[in-house]
Amino acid sequence: MPTSVLFVCLGNICRSPLAEAAFRGEAERLGLDVQVDSAGTGDWHIGLAPDRRALTVAKKNGVDISHLRARQVSAQDFFEFDYIVALDAQNLADLRAMQPADGKAQLSLLLDHVEGRGGEAVSDPYYGEDHHFDVTWSEVTEGAKGLARKIAEAG
Repeated sequence: MPTSVLFVCLGNICRSPLAEAAFRGEAERLGLDVQVDSAGTGDWHIGLAPDRRALTVAKKNGVDISHLRARQVSAQDFFEFDYIVALDAQNLADLRAMQPADGKAQLSLLLDHVEGRGGEAVSDPYYGEDHHFDVTWSEVTEGAKGLARKIAEAG
């Protein structure tokens, strides 16, 4: 049974789809059997494609995320996923508040999986310029590598 990972930000149109894409790439590179998805704690963008700037930075880095559609985190996610990885502290707090007592998912921040960056948020590029998406891509890629390594080492 594959290890399952859900990446979560607020709207599921910028950071979490980029984290999903970066993690898929790293998992493939390492030969990991994983199931990967992304979601948002908010409901504003349900059914929408990622932000055009997220699409652009992903494509620039060799990844097509145009097929992804935003969805909201559900209670069932805490039973279906092994890891639920938030992109910032507020979303992590929201996830902790909604996690059922018997949910199996391990919660963390993405940058907790990067040496020296524990507790840090992935930069939110939504209100920024195009180049802010490059910073976010760099951060989610770094986090994805750390998380994939952790999963590989756990077997």
